[in-house]
Amino acid sequence: MGKVVLVTGAARHLGGRFVRRIQRDPEVERVVAVDAVEPGHPLGAAEFVRADIRRPAIAKVLAEHEVDTVVHLDVTGTALGAGGRTSVKETNVIGTMQLLGACQKSPRVARLVVKSSTTVYGSAPRDPAVFTETTPAKSLPSGGFAKDAVEVEGYVRGFARRRPDVAVCVLRFANILGPRVDSPLTEYLSLPVMPTVLGYDPRLQFVHEDDVIDVLDLSAREPRRGSLNCGTFNVAGDGVLLLSQCARRLGRPTVPVLLPAVTWVGTALRTVGLTDFAPEQIRLLTHGRVVSTTQMREVLGFLPRYSTAGAFADFAASRGPGLLPPETLAGAVDRLAGRVAPGARPVASGTVPSPPTPSDDGS
Repeated sequence: MGKVVLVTGAARHLGGRFVRRIQRDPEVERVVAVDAVEPGHPLGAAEFVRADIRRPAIAKVLAEHEVDTVVHLDVTGTALGAGGRTSVKETNVIGTMQLLGACQKSPRVARLVVKSSTTVYGSAPRDPAVFTETTPAKSLPSGGFAKDAVEVEGYVRGFARRRPDVAVCVLRFANILGPRVDSPLTEYLSLPVMPTVLGYDPRLQFVHEDDVIDVLDLSAREPRRGSLNCGTFNVAGDGVLLLSQCARRLGRPTVPVLLPAVTWVGTALRTVGLTDFAPEQIRLLTHGRVVSTTQMREVLGFLPRYSTAGAFADFAASRGPGLLPPETLAGAVDRLAGRVAPGARPVASGTVPSPPTPSDDGS
């Protein structure tokens, strides 16, 4: 008999894509797609079970379907449908607790894959230039999705200690981008004019949604020779982009705002429903975050198809032209920078100069 894979968060875009993808694995016999709401997209031949992972009933689903592989994708920072922040936190934290409790009681479960985020490292002025999987956060997230991800990983580590026979893989994704990704960051990048923090130009990393599906597929399979798909792995595309480069390639002007006033701007944008400018996103857009992907390549054996710049380019192409052509905007910014500091490029205090990157016209 083949494997029976249970996937949570099947009603979300990435969850639906992965459900359809994992069915193509010849080693998989059945796929059980779980979510609290009906999905608005096809799930192929998967069996959909409407269940709330915050309820103990999820244990019955695992037992009735004889599940041996669990892929937990219902860890997210955005609500689905009418749910708010409270609902999201309950699903992230309480839902994970209930799911792990069900997995612990099931003798058949042999593999667990959990979607996490590089937000667990936080964003602070004294952060290291590059985070590895073992680097502790200088300042633990105090709220929002970042705090949820820290708590989720804590529960997963506890489960791994109690069930050492289960292969556990935690994937810490950088900011996910793609033509169909909808998140607070993509909403921010889609604003006609992007507010930024005066004096800061953070380094950012992205991972393409196609690479997300590929690495999930790899992690849910039996390890290939020379690879080990259990442990904790940062997942991101090669290279970094500065926020200013992102704005230029989108053709969107920026409005620098003093740091204390950024919160007011975020509240105004959130009030009118343009974007969820949460404190964790403000910190990211101030200090940035870069992670090492050595473990992803050398241990997990995964090589992304898209670099950070490539993922951003695909996202930018899906959003259409900005207010200004990228070449015109780049020239204007360069001329202004030259007047402010002739012959030198200003670097904000607390930031690390970025290595050479492609030209701002996207070439």
